Amino acid sequence: MTMHYNRYEKARILGARSLQISYGAPVLVETDQSEPILIAAEEYDAGVLPFTINRDQ
Repeated sequence: MTMHYNRYEKARILGARSLQISYGAPVLVETDQSEPILIAAEEYDAGVLPFTINRDQ
């Protein structure tokens, strides 16, 4: 099941993942990028991020 995220969820996911990368978390894709936010964006586009969003209200 592919989850479609709104722009706020996407920003939160990318921010959290780029922080993880900046603190030394392993990168999940092959990339030439060096900026954590750009690496996180490539991971997001590749669909390999292990994040879930709970939309319970």
